[in-house]
Amino acid sequence: MALETLSPSRAGDFKACPQLFRFRAIDRLPEPTTVYQARGTTAHLALQRLYDLTPAERTPERLYDLFREAWSELRGTEEFAELFGSVEEEREWGLESLALLANYLLIEDPSLVEPLERELDMLEAIDDDIVIRGILDRIDRLPDGRLIITDYKTGKAPPEPYALPAFFALKIYALLIRRRLGETPAEVRLIYLNGPTVYRIPIEASQLDAMERQLRALWNRINRSLEQNYFPPRPSRLCDYCSFRDRCPAWATVEVMAG
Repeated sequence: MALETLSPSRAGDFKACPQLFRFRAIDRLPEPTTVYQARGTTAHLALQRLYDLTPAERTPERLYDLFREAWSELRGTEEFAELFGSVEEEREWGLESLALLANYLLIEDPSLVEPLERELDMLEAIDDDIVIRGILDRIDRLPDGRLIITDYKTGKAPPEPYALPAFFALKIYALLIRRRLGETPAEVRLIYLNGPTVYRIPIEASQLDAMERQLRALWNRINRSLEQNYFPPRPSRLCDYCSFRDRCPAWATVEVMAG
């Protein structure tokens, strides 16, 4: 078995914990759907559709309507069906979600934004045998010609040092954009709607050169793990939020010792 494609998120999984990568990318174990995932999926769809409209139509009320319309489409799907225990729970979730979208409007005036691409499906070869695939939330071309990559987050912003894993994925997207368009994005941004908070870092060509080398090394490490069937867990604070903790070898050992 050899790796065929790798997404920025799965690359981040392997970097953080090879066992997590195995659970998600190889075993493809199901993870419980949460109200937070429902909010993220619906908000992304609403923000994508907002920029289908003319600048004058991108009002707060229209954004809220787009969220309601998107949720009406999604709530009946298998993934999100029976997510809420009552109508009251769903209504409270909806009001909280609209408050997050209101936070977005504190960060940007949608009538002044003209994205170059939204929800861009990317499939780029780094080498003949290294193919990276992912979906980029948004990329803008500023009036001065610079490219800016933006990623929306509906959760609460972590302390800035803990946002570095998300920037890892965005730097990969910046590399893919450079390969596709032939130019280096000037900046990557994380917009956390729960806050709201914006983290940004400038991008230089040398950073993307380093990311390309890192991706090659990571690809080779994953292939070696596949050959050896060796995906060691790497316990950290992130384990507290992992869906697979109850079946992870690291925590099974801890529980046996505690017992």
